[in-house]
Amino acid sequence: MAIILSIEDNEDLLELETFHLVKEGYKVIGSTSTKGVESILEQENVDLMLVDRTLPLVEGSEFVSYLRDKGVTTPVMFVSAKDRDEEIEEGFLRGGDDYLRKPFNMKELLYRVKAILRRTIPIEAERLMARDIVMDFNTRKTYIGNEEVELTRLEFELLGLFIKNNNRALDREYLLQNIWNGNEDIQKRTVNVTINRLKKKIDPHEKKEYIVPVRGIGYKFQ
Repeated sequence: MAIILSIEDNEDLLELETFHLVKEGYKVIGSTSTKGVESILEQENVDLMLVDRTLPLVEGSEFVSYLRDKGVTTPVMFVSAKDRDEEIEEGFLRGGDDYLRKPFNMKELLYRVKAILRRTIPIEAERLMARDIVMDFNTRKTYIGNEEVELTRLEFELLGLFIKNNNRALDREYLLQNIWNGNEDIQKRTVNVTINRLKKKIDPHEKKEYIVPVRGIGYKFQ
């Protein structure tokens, strides 16, 4: 089930979008402003953002540009009444992947959502398994044995990267490039903190040693 985050200050339109998207089988998180969105993106595995541009706290495309600068790569479709050519160009330059003018036909919104998700959600790696860990990329869920372990988006991507590189030592620079997209504001100690948090979730009793330090290099999954 793909997760869609819709940021729309018109509550009636937000409710209408949510109704039709849920009917199509998507999980929808709705917000009437950008407040709390960064926390949502940290905690949820959002697959697509629908963003109005005339929002109460900050202009939508400026907010997306801010997210892009922080390394957030989640696809974005602007849904906006700003429909002049230069405004649409501005939306794409600030990190948009698609642009839908208001007013719009709800069917067109659904077609565009499906098209973006078809391009951006990988279908070749539905499951990843190592030792007693199973990662399901369709549901974005992780299981240790038969127990589900709740991971944030970063933790899920980090564990997946380690498992794909089983027994290979990964240095912090490699992790910064592949998980944080080389964001210069992210420090190497942030990598250590995130790894330690992940280790506590997947091995709370510290008996299995899935992820171990490699002296002078970084970490590896074993």
